[in-house]
Amino acid sequence: MAMASTSKVVLGSLAFAVFWVLAVFPAVPVLPIGRTAGSLLGAMLMVIFRVISPDQAYAAIDLPILGLLFGTMVVSVYLEKADMFKHLGKLLSWKSRGPRDLLCRVCVISAVSSALFTNDTSCVVLTEFVLKIARQHDLAPHPFLLALASSANIGSSATPIGNPQNLVIAIQSGISFGQFLAGVAPAMLVGVFVNVGILLCMYWRQLSAVKDVENPVAELVPQEEVNSHRFSPAAMSHATSFDSQEMNEKIDDLNLQGNGSPLVRSSDAAHEALRSRFTSSENEIHQTSSNGSDLVPSSKETMNDLSSQKKEDGLPQQRDLLMGISSEQRGETPAIRRRVMMWKTCVYLITVGMLVSLLVGLNMSWTAITASLALVVLDFRDARPCLDKVSYALLVFFCGMFITVNGFNSTGIPNRLWEMMEPYARINRASGVAALAGVILVLSNVASNVPTVLLLGSRVAMSAAAISLAEERKSWLILAWVSTVAGNLSLLGSAANLIVCEQARCVPYPLGYTLSFWNHLKFGAPSTIVVTAIGLLLIR
Repeated sequence: MAMASTSKVVLGSLAFAVFWVLAVFPAVPVLPIGRTAGSLLGAMLMVIFRVISPDQAYAAIDLPILGLLFGTMVVSVYLEKADMFKHLGKLLSWKSRGPRDLLCRVCVISAVSSALFTNDTSCVVLTEFVLKIARQHDLAPHPFLLALASSANIGSSATPIGNPQNLVIAIQSGISFGQFLAGVAPAMLVGVFVNVGILLCMYWRQLSAVKDVENPVAELVPQEEVNSHRFSPAAMSHATSFDSQEMNEKIDDLNLQGNGSPLVRSSDAAHEALRSRFTSSENEIHQTSSNGSDLVPSSKETMNDLSSQKKEDGLPQQRDLLMGISSEQRGETPAIRRRVMMWKTCVYLITVGMLVSLLVGLNMSWTAITASLALVVLDFRDARPCLDKVSYALLVFFCGMFITVNGFNSTGIPNRLWEMMEPYARINRASGVAALAGVILVLSNVASNVPTVLLLGSRVAMSAAAISLAEERKSWLILAWVSTVAGNLSLLGSAANLIVCEQARCVPYPLGYTLSFWNHLKFGAPSTIVVTAIGLLLIR
């Protein structure tokens, strides 16, 4: 592709620079509008500057990728309702044999869950649980947070639904789910164990520390609280506050419904205490919202669950949960428990069916959408509360990014840079694979991994296709592996890292923990280089 006119090159580069700055630094002081608005701003500038036409901008939006992303997010929401993530969390503490065993479990569970439910979702639902487990055993949290984030990135590389850049690669390359899994899974499995080894070597002394029985920190997190932890799927948006009037009305309704029932009867003092709990929660959420970032998950879960589960199977279960009433105190009948268990089993079976369909090569986008709609029908109630948990901001971010990257490609700059690099990045030579991996690693940390895949994907594949079809497929898998593992290099390398950092920071005292940039870098740099290099030897 020839270079565009000078005006298009300058204006297109300017629009892409605006997008890049707001994507990497969403709270930049001069324009703190966040990633989603930043991507739309970059897309709008591409059209206003006439780098691309409006029709070209619409055509740049990849609907199959958006459909696959939407479908997997909806499935994750219903898996959360079926307590899948709660069971994953309980595996972390079940018959644990010490800190090193706990660290290994965090790595394995994070990697497996990320491969099936995306790395961002796994990090959102497991971060607070990992903090509770670490505090309960009086252990330093940062080795476990690093284990969670790094293993989530490595594990997500194995499947097309593990992370956003893999979605792009799977759709653009036409590689089936099974071929993708077979090509990257060996590298992923070895990479997870190598990552565990590096963590154990770097933090052996901290993980060998004996719990101080006089330290009261562990007593602040009793086992009951760990077991009752409730998760929420990832939502790439600012925290949203409750509506106070609506909350008060719901509390009044709950008290009216409870009159005459020995299980729910309460005094005026109890009523005021419950109201004060919601008021204090609202204040905390307002404070979090003012200081949060685009990666802090939405806090609407309690309100959505109240509205959607006000009468689930004839019992106001969410009200009882908020008032501390157990299932035994609610007096659930065996028939009701069987219905709930049957519903959860059906959710799991539909999810397994979706994975099997992907493995046999059915269209990934429509398979995910079909599974999500099957779960909506199975739930047999208004789907709005569940659909509200979908991260629409992330879908809009992708739309803006597709347009912005397409506009930048039309300037000819990426193509000219690749022509300079191509002779040194031939993947039929070891030196070429190393050079290509270095370029991907640097760009993934500078421009983020998804834009890197959009900029390099077709060019790398065309260069490899000139050698053979097998080399073309291998080039796509190398791109998926390196761009994903590159996210472990620094705290800003991937959204999963930022989610873990922000989630840990926003957890109330004494569980909250701030994972610093340098703490992450001194582990992330050696881990990324070693894991990437070993994985490149195993990519097929």
